Amino acid sequence: MLELAILGFLAEGPLHGYQLRHRIAHLSGHARPVSDGSLYPAINRLVSAGLLDRRTEPGASAAQRHTLSLTEAGRCELLHRLREADGLDISDSTRYFTVLAFLSHLPDTADQHAVLRRRLQFLEQPASFFHDGDRPLGVDDTDDPYRRGMLTIARATSRAERSWLREVLA
Repeated sequence: MLELAILGFLAEGPLHGYQLRHRIAHLSGHARPVSDGSLYPAINRLVSAGLLDRRTEPGASAAQRHTLSLTEAGRCELLHRLREADGLDISDSTRYFTVLAFLSHLPDTADQHAVLRRRLQFLEQPASFFHDGDRPLGVDDTDDPYRRGMLTIARATSRAERSWLREVLA
C-alpha cells in the first residue's frame, strides 16, 4: 500500500521526498506510521522499475533536494493497481482507504464501481472479531464491556459504509 500511496500522490503532481512523506503520514500514519526505512527503499524500487522519475535540485541550504514525479509507466501501474484492487486491498480497512483515496484517478466510472462493489460484497458477509467455533459473535453474545464496545463501533462503521457505498453505486 505504501507504493500505491506514492504513485497516487505523485499522480497529483511532482513532490519532494519530504512532502511525499508528510502526505503519506497524514493518510495512514496514525494506523501505520511510515518510516524513512520503508519510504525511501520503496521510492528507490519504483524509480528502478521506471515508474518514478527523480530529479536533483539545489536545496535552500547545502543539501540537494530530490523531486519525484510519476512516469507514464507509473501512471499505468497506478491505474492497474486501483482497477485490480482485491483481497486484502478490499478487506483491510487501512489498505482499502488507500485505494479509496486515489480511486478517482480511474477514468472509467465502471472500474471505480467494480472496486466499490467488491468492498460492499465483503462488508455484507457476516464478520466479527470473536467467534464461537465458526459462528461470528455479535454484541449480544458477550458480557465483556470492551468487546461489546469493539463490536458496537464496528457494526456502526460497517452500517455507515454500506449505506454510503449503496448510495454511490445507485
